[in-house]
Amino acid sequence: MNNLNRRRFMQMAAGLGLASAISNQQAMAKSNSTKIGVALLGLGGYSRGLLAPALELTQHCELRGIITGSPEKIPEWQQRYGIQDKNVYSYQNMHELANNPDIDVVYVVVPTSLHLQYCEIAANAGKHVWCEKPMAMSTAQCQRIIDVCQQNKVKLSIGYRMQHEPNTQRFMQYRTTQPYGKIQHIIAQAGYGGNGLPASNWRMQKAMGGGAMYDMGVYPLNGVRYMTGLEPIAVTARHDKSHPDIFKEVDETTYFDLEFANGLIAECGTSMVKSFSQLTMQCEKGWYQLRPMSNYTGVTGYTSDKQEFAAIKQIQQAIQMDNDALALQGQGQLLVPGEEGLKDIHVVQAIFESAAKNKRILL
Repeated sequence: MNNLNRRRFMQMAAGLGLASAISNQQAMAKSNSTKIGVALLGLGGYSRGLLAPALELTQHCELRGIITGSPEKIPEWQQRYGIQDKNVYSYQNMHELANNPDIDVVYVVVPTSLHLQYCEIAANAGKHVWCEKPMAMSTAQCQRIIDVCQQNKVKLSIGYRMQHEPNTQRFMQYRTTQPYGKIQHIIAQAGYGGNGLPASNWRMQKAMGGGAMYDMGVYPLNGVRYMTGLEPIAVTARHDKSHPDIFKEVDETTYFDLEFANGLIAECGTSMVKSFSQLTMQCEKGWYQLRPMSNYTGVTGYTSDKQEFAAIKQIQQAIQMDNDALALQGQGQLLVPGEEGLKDIHVVQAIFESAAKNKRILL
């Protein structure tokens, strides 16, 4: 996260703290008692820079615990967020969460290859599971996560924050209301510019779930699916490699076309070296577009008749976690259940097969 976004998070969090300070203790105690207790599993950049600050802004859930393999991080987190000793766990003893009523849900925020392992432990401890995207390395792993959550009667949600974002939700409704007629073509892209990451970074390692398609490609893929409400029937994909000396294991740029039974084609792209971000629906009587479509801030809606829907001021992750918390409290359905993550990984696997074989793959 850049320094400007980080400062904005800190300022908003500080503002909330000031507002909370003027509330009386009885009201605060009552509020806290109804909130969902969250434990973050994995204290890397996303948890540190986005999720934890967002949890200071949420109304229906709060940060109560941490699970980490880096004990040196614990003092800073406890001091910053007031986390009690009894709510601090390692990966080795996190099964003891089963005896801790403070924690209702574990948010799994580690490399993709580790999602299955820790989702299983959390579910077996009787805790609801929020799993970062992409859900897992394969459809078989996704199904195992779904099964273990069902067996333990806990809820499972995948961290696709864009499905909670208000401008995105506005345009999702257009698939039904069709203000510009039927969708005829889609362009969906999500990528960030640069020259790659250090080889030690997990996003550069195939076994860890690195590469453009797993890291960013699920945004255009999931975006096409939620904008149409349809499932693709075939995919044709190719990789583009401009930095072969750096990207030795994983894809740096992947282009894929999704075909649908009604004849619709979605042209999609994702990259770790090319900067693009849009979701454009070209229709019978005009078009509508999110640009950018997957960034943490600035997601703005545009239409062919010159409407503009300004980016929200709220923090996307706070909206996402509050929605998921409300669902756990019985107030609405989970917007992104595990089955959504599985469907995406099914297509991701076909994309890699198509690129490897240089052929169209039926889904």
